[in-house]
Amino acid sequence: MYEYAYFKLIIFFILQQQIKGIQIIMKSLFIFSLFISLTAFNFQTDKNSTNPFFTEWKTPFETPPFDEIKLEHYLPAFEEGIKQTNASIDAIVFNSAKPTFENTIEALDKSDKFLDRVTSVFSNLNSANTNDEMQKIARTTTPMLSKLRDDINLNPKLFERVKQLYNEREKLNLTTEQQTVLKNYYLDFIRGGANLHDVDKDKFRKINEELSLLSLKFGENLLKETNAIGLVIENKDDLAGLPDDVIKSAAEMAKSKGQAGKWVFTLQKPSFIPFLQHSERRGLREKLFKGYLNRGNNNNEFDNKNILAKIAALRVERVNLLGYKTHADYVLEKNMAGKPEEVYKFLHNLWKPALKRASVEVEDLQKIIDKEGVNFKVESWDWWYYAEKVKKEKYALNEEMLRPYFKMENVRTGVFDISSKLYGIQIIERNDIQVYHPDVKVFEVKEADGKHIGIFYSDYYPREGKRSGAWSSTFRGQSNMSGNYVTPLVTNVGNFSKPTADKPSLMSVDEVNTLFHEFGHALHSLLANTVYPSARRVPRDFVELPSQIMENWAFDPEGLKLYAKHFETNEPMPQELIDKIINARLFNQGFETVEYLAASFLDMDWHTLTDTTERNALKFEKESLEKMGLIPQIEARYQSTNFQHIFSGGYSSGYYSYIWAAVLDADAFEAFKEKSLFDQETAASFRKNILEKGGSEDVMLLYKRFRGAEPKNDALLKRRGLN
Repeated sequence: MYEYAYFKLIIFFILQQQIKGIQIIMKSLFIFSLFISLTAFNFQTDKNSTNPFFTEWKTPFETPPFDEIKLEHYLPAFEEGIKQTNASIDAIVFNSAKPTFENTIEALDKSDKFLDRVTSVFSNLNSANTNDEMQKIARTTTPMLSKLRDDINLNPKLFERVKQLYNEREKLNLTTEQQTVLKNYYLDFIRGGANLHDVDKDKFRKINEELSLLSLKFGENLLKETNAIGLVIENKDDLAGLPDDVIKSAAEMAKSKGQAGKWVFTLQKPSFIPFLQHSERRGLREKLFKGYLNRGNNNNEFDNKNILAKIAALRVERVNLLGYKTHADYVLEKNMAGKPEEVYKFLHNLWKPALKRASVEVEDLQKIIDKEGVNFKVESWDWWYYAEKVKKEKYALNEEMLRPYFKMENVRTGVFDISSKLYGIQIIERNDIQVYHPDVKVFEVKEADGKHIGIFYSDYYPREGKRSGAWSSTFRGQSNMSGNYVTPLVTNVGNFSKPTADKPSLMSVDEVNTLFHEFGHALHSLLANTVYPSARRVPRDFVELPSQIMENWAFDPEGLKLYAKHFETNEPMPQELIDKIINARLFNQGFETVEYLAASFLDMDWHTLTDTTERNALKFEKESLEKMGLIPQIEARYQSTNFQHIFSGGYSSGYYSYIWAAVLDADAFEAFKEKSLFDQETAASFRKNILEKGGSEDVMLLYKRFRGAEPKNDALLKRRGLN
């Protein structure tokens, strides 16, 4: 319609011309070119009008309209988001008014509103439901976003405004949260290269772009390797020892992989861990376990050895430009630990007692092996199998006795009910909100009085488009700038045991623990109550406190009574079984602590390198673990080639934070135990001082406000039987 109107306008102008010859031709060409430009502009406008990112989301609570978002919508939306962010930055930079917190810092926090909406949807789906096309988009947009980040951090006029405010901060009459936000922005610019000379700024940009693409490639490779088939069984005799449910799951997996009539085990934990726990075929256990260990280390197109070595070297080069000795010095500057020396000291204090306990556990395993009359020494691929036998012998308990009481839906309801008893919230399923995959369920979270808090998405089953592990994220974070309260949209993603044709998802103890852990993160996002989006950023070694403290309620007798019900009879878990869980609480703690600490040391060793030499990944890893005296019966929780946390997941120099936060959560949970598990006063204090505050104040001050003192290691050592 519009094109036709433009065309009539052109004809009118031509007919009205009184001049002859070339002038008519020239004017006609000019007008025709104008027509083409207007048509092209109109075509772009029409195209964007069908792109949901360019329109208001008229969905419940403005949740993402996943049914409408198509792959072709992402790139134009990213481009527009970058364009709008740049325009917002220009408006700040060229504002002739004197810098104020409002026209500079608040404006920065608002500058990426459109882009944040696009990035949040895309990054979450690229982690939880990706495909080859999405990964291509990621490879295109990653350098674009890296450039934008550097354009902002390296903008001298923008930094000058922030620096002026920071230098005058004592005179500005700012709130505590505003002071924190201003300080964080100032440090972000310094750490983002703002003080570099032009030549070094160019180097810095190139390093950032290369690192962003290498990290992306590392994750893509690992996803391919994790989705690979680890073991195909054709002979039914090779299923000896496996529970019926495990066999049925393997048969269903084989069918889905085009190998009907066989049994397939993948390198996803819900598939390979039960095999390691129960299979009587030692050689097959070894094959599957080594397949898991060697993800990213198979000398194929998905090999990560050279990629991670390059990442480690580039990180050294980048921080050296900024004046830091190591990448760990750079990262830890903003964490509670402060320095690499403090992390090493902390890890070493735990390593010796953990290794001592693990050595005792090895002896327990070997006794079972010797009793069976087989002639071999226990190896790493034997651990799960014989640990189950030790548990049964010592505590009359094994994994399969517990699974029937851990139906996924019951466990999820349990963590909801526990959260309600603690914080007075309601969590209600919604069936009118769009999801990105049929496995996803949606819940509205409300206060006790019915006031809306936020939306929670759960996505718990493995699939090929989902990276391994479990995590919590947001499609939209909470904020309250200029009185505009924005409620959060939070998601938990996991890779838990899938339902079979005749049984629901029956979770392992570890999976139950993980579900509670991730919902603790979700509560941290859902109950946030800060003004500024950037105030939600929390130091890496503090962010695990809200998640890990939730694990305490999962297997406490009072917690179990709320949700642990038999999936067939709905009968609660009998007291006898609860007592066995309590008696076995220290079981395998040496193993679990040592495998975790080994990975933490490996992370720190990679990131305390002081030169840019690209190491041989396998040789470096071997030397790192041997230096610590890791016993051969235990492997580090992750090998370098599949250590996604540190090479593709934001935890570089920070994997230690889980056990650092374990000290915090063990100490914090004591506050509940001193009164009662659901003491309302204690819960209200934890919500007010920890969950609501995010990173809006110094986190140790927040912790002391809740607990009354700094945490001590004693509670953690006692809990793990390491004292």
